[in-house]
Amino acid sequence: MKTGINYQLAVIKFLQKSVFFIFCILFFTFSHFISFSQKAKQSPVNQVQSNVGYDSTFLQGLQYRLAGPHRGGRVTAVTGVASDILTYYFGSTGGGVWKTADGGTSWKNISDGYFACAPIGSVEVALSDNNVVYVGTGSSAIRGNISMGCGMYKSTDAGKSWKNAGLPKAGQIGRIAIHPQNPDLVYAAALGNPFGKNEERGVFRSKDGGKVWEKVLFLNDSTGAIDLVMDVKNPRVLYAGMWRAERKSWTMIDGGNTGGLYKSTDGGDTWEKLGSGFPDSGLIGKIGVAVSPVNSNRVWAVVETDVETKGGVYRSDDAGETWKRVSRDHKLRQRAWY
Repeated sequence: MKTGINYQLAVIKFLQKSVFFIFCILFFTFSHFISFSQKAKQSPVNQVQSNVGYDSTFLQGLQYRLAGPHRGGRVTAVTGVASDILTYYFGSTGGGVWKTADGGTSWKNISDGYFACAPIGSVEVALSDNNVVYVGTGSSAIRGNISMGCGMYKSTDAGKSWKNAGLPKAGQIGRIAIHPQNPDLVYAAALGNPFGKNEERGVFRSKDGGKVWEKVLFLNDSTGAIDLVMDVKNPRVLYAGMWRAERKSWTMIDGGNTGGLYKSTDGGDTWEKLGSGFPDSGLIGKIGVAVSPVNSNRVWAVVETDVETKGGVYRSDDAGETWKRVSRDHKLRQRAWY
């Protein structure tokens, strides 16, 4: 009997000691956790500052590297798909047209086997139909080793296949504008033959998706269209930059008295040369133009001139009626032909 009682007492004492031991472990663990949490809150490393997104020193060891593709020359033509943030196209000066569908992680050449030449001057996707893509061959950045273009190409299946779309002698086609609601109404800015005079230069228009083209803005056989932009709010309004340019083996003819900035308000049927503050006389060089997609009255243009007081970036707040020079920074216009 005593043996059973002694056994029970021993078990009770063992349990009491075990419970006490477990309690001590939990107490010290909890105390350490509370102390650590309080120190972490006080540490400036863990304090979130709304005005600091990251520590810039973390990025100092990073270096940019070429992720590809090996495309063949410079790239002077890039565009994307407005409704798809991962799909983009580019055209290189000697490697054709390339496409990515994963935000640039991988690229694939989509023009090999279809195009008769490799230099690309412009790529444009129709806003109303992402399957319709137009390409103008021949880069308009005519440096000393420029290659001739071979006209326009068109795809109706997002670049899977292509067909020739005319303008075989337009030389360098540096810009394309597509009507935002009608993918068959397309305009092309043709600089022309970069090595000599030719008639197939200026602004061209097609109303049937590139089957037939009509020349709607032509100045002479030496001055071509270098830039072209459409007002997406009113597609009948177009602006075109005209540039006299010719490459020789020993020099570059850059600018002339016939160039300038032109505007059409009837879809290209008629054009008016713009002035009223914008250079419209004397030696005028390369011109770039852009119109605001949210405010049709706001237009920007950059122009190269032989007079320091005229060259630079201009802005119009009345759709080109009047202009004001807003920058004369040489970094925006040096080596303008390039």
